[in-house]
Amino acid sequence: QVQLVESGGGLVQPGGSLRLSCEASGFTFSNYAMSWYRQAPGKEREQVALLSSTGVNWNLADSVKGRFTISRNNAKNTVYLQMNSLLPEDTAVYYCHVAIGGRHYWGQGTQVTVSS
Repeated sequence: QVQLVESGGGLVQPGGSLRLSCEASGFTFSNYAMSWYRQAPGKEREQVALLSSTGVNWNLADSVKGRFTISRNNAKNTVYLQMNSLLPEDTAVYYCHVAIGGRHYWGQGTQVTVSS
């Protein structure tokens, strides 16, 4: 079965950095685009970053452009989200996502808190 396991969240001061990882299993990872979403308290879940199966094409939300980078290692079945210059408004639970055959799969989420 499809499994997505996120790691790397935590508490960081404004201006700091974190790298999230999502290890995937149960499907042919290199065939699918991967995404990161986030959900802040009281807000809807929003897509933060999307990366094509080959890693050549990507899209970032306007709110994170210039600060976040999405990448993947298909040999390790892992997608990453490098987050720099973090802001308090980046505080959220971050989720890894893949869509396969019209079904949506999510990880359990990892908490990112940006606070001094």
